[in-house]
Amino acid sequence: MSQHPSPPPAPVEKSEAEWREQLSPEQYAVCRCSATERAFTGRFWNHKEAGTYTCAACGEALFSSQAKYDSGSGWPSYWQPLRPEAVAEVADESHGMRRIEVKCARCQSHLGHVFPDGPKPTGLRYCINSAALGFEPEPAAG
Repeated sequence: MSQHPSPPPAPVEKSEAEWREQLSPEQYAVCRCSATERAFTGRFWNHKEAGTYTCAACGEALFSSQAKYDSGSGWPSYWQPLRPEAVAEVADESHGMRRIEVKCARCQSHLGHVFPDGPKPTGLRYCINSAALGFEPEPAAG
């Protein structure tokens, strides 16, 4: 019996008014306006609990705690997304820099940026704003 991958979740599209109503002002600034929270201030930069980091805007599973590491940057950092198709990468040449922006593939919310200075096995550092994330703890063994 062959297993077929499950279809991707339906894209999430909302008006700016709907996003403003759903998200906190900080989440809206980060997710919908590509703002960046200050280093070492977000709730997940030093978070060590086992589980899954989700998109704060649409709930899509994005990163596993198993791929999280301390990059010293002050933002939650991961060496890979949970699934490659969970995130979209877009060239970002704002602020006089050339970077790769990371967005939630499902709702197009800004998450952060990816840099080529991460650990093995990927060599990547997905530097993500805490305000763009939710967290689902691993179920307790029992």
